[in-house]
Amino acid sequence: MSLDGAYDDGNIFAKIIRGEAPAAKVYEDDHVVAFMDVFPQSTGHTLVIPKQDAARNLLEADPAILATLIQTVQRVARAVREALKPDGIVVTQFNGAPAGQTVYHLHFHIIPTWEGVPHGRHAGGGMADPDELKALAAAIAAKL
Repeated sequence: MSLDGAYDDGNIFAKIIRGEAPAAKVYEDDHVVAFMDVFPQSTGHTLVIPKQDAARNLLEADPAILATLIQTVQRVARAVREALKPDGIVVTQFNGAPAGQTVYHLHFHIIPTWEGVPHGRHAGGGMADPDELKALAAAIAAKL
């Protein structure tokens, strides 16, 4: 998909927001939800998304919503650091298919990184164990 187009309210993140699809949630309030990526690039890979914005990418985002979103990204990244003790953390965000975007709802990735442990491929590999994701979500949430 290109950088332009209509928002599809049937995307998986919209379904998670509406409670129509399961997610191992780390944090949720009236504005954002953070949850574990089911196709993680590393242990603890967490996603943070806005709840009230139909922006498909960063370029379409309402600045006020983006401000709240990035504050939550920082808060969750700090909790990931406390809970999992990684050597580093990658925070990334993709815009358009050529850039690697696979779900067209604005979202940020928080990817814990350890020395000598390569990341998996974005949106590749197998689906993570749901019980493991729930345990990771609880450990991260406990540090918020």
